[in-house]
Amino acid sequence: MRNATLHGILESFVGDAALQLSAATAGGEELPFELVESQPGRRGRAPLYCYRPLTGAFIAERLGRLAALPSYAPALRALAEAEGTGSYLRLRGEQRIPALARERGERALRLFLTRVFEERSQFALEPGRFEAAYAELEHALYAGRGVATVIAPLLGIALDPRTSELPIGEGLSLVAGRALPDAPPEAIHAAGEEPNVLAVLRVVQEPASPAPVAQARLRFRRLLSALRLYERGGYALGPLAWARLEEGPWRMVPLCSSGRPRLLTLIRAAQEDELRGFCNLVARRLPGSGEVAWALARFEMGCERLAPFEALSDYLLALRALLEPEGPASGLLAQRLAVLCAEPPRRAALAARAAEAVSLERAVIAGSLAAPEAAESLVEELGEHLRALLRDVLCGHLPPDLRLLADELLEDALTAA
Repeated sequence: MRNATLHGILESFVGDAALQLSAATAGGEELPFELVESQPGRRGRAPLYCYRPLTGAFIAERLGRLAALPSYAPALRALAEAEGTGSYLRLRGEQRIPALARERGERALRLFLTRVFEERSQFALEPGRFEAAYAELEHALYAGRGVATVIAPLLGIALDPRTSELPIGEGLSLVAGRALPDAPPEAIHAAGEEPNVLAVLRVVQEPASPAPVAQARLRFRRLLSALRLYERGGYALGPLAWARLEEGPWRMVPLCSSGRPRLLTLIRAAQEDELRGFCNLVARRLPGSGEVAWALARFEMGCERLAPFEALSDYLLALRALLEPEGPASGLLAQRLAVLCAEPPRRAALAARAAEAVSLERAVIAGSLAAPEAAESLVEELGEHLRALLRDVLCGHLPPDLRLLADELLEDALTAA
């Protein structure tokens, strides 16, 4: 097996589809048959005939129901993203290959399901038939090519106990360490006794090509950025990654330094689709330059500080880039932050907290901060407001020019008063 992720996703869908189709036949929905000649008749002898179930037609008529299964969307996405789906369609006799990836995925998934239950009058899932159909699919997808894998510990996150793997898209997944028993022990247990969640990138490539380590660094870093924007937490990548080609030996490679996790955030099963969509949205919308890009970089620097109070200047610099281009001497940051992040009754309190943060920064710079622990809640509160602003800008809920928006809201508030 070259792609355990694809295997698991399709096995889950076929199992769910088998239950749905079995329920349909049990409820009285008839499986159509055709009369075919089973053996050519010899001269002078009557030919033998048999009934063959039209499994493909039965499945095709119920695709709407199957598409409503929770396992359908991941299976469709996995086949739509596979580079060799067109080869599989040609193998299964398709004359016209759709130009759109989604259409190719839909057709391949229907043909694969038909192949598993081909000429069967019942829809019980038989492991042998599934494995044979999957081997045929995988051979078509990866003929003449190989699968390269890069993994890295993703600290500060836990998957739902029922989830072994959470596909993000385009070969990137979050995988529970227990689900990769052949991974290096240092990767699975980098942070303690409990298995880590691993960021896993699988890439189909030519056999002679090197492992896509540079691509993995970029994809893992974007994943880390998305997680930090998605929900408050102390996420970090381990400093080392491991790469291999096909089933070859793992090779250790340096990754990056990305801070130290301070919290463990559980991604529940009900959040998985939302997280997947958010990660893909952020990956498409991450800016390459400008105030938002600079503020995001400072936000991530703050996330990676070992002590929370050390992140104060990072968060303030990011907020000033977004809200106070006139400079700190203008004193406009507190009011602009308050009007964007608080309801009217709470704006004065938030403005006071922001002004307190500015004063606290001076004490940090001067080295006169008496009790750093006492400042942690204020720093975390400031970081949360910054995270919310960046998230809403990247998602399109707020315009990139937050200063202009804040001033318009302040003017409206004065007019209303």
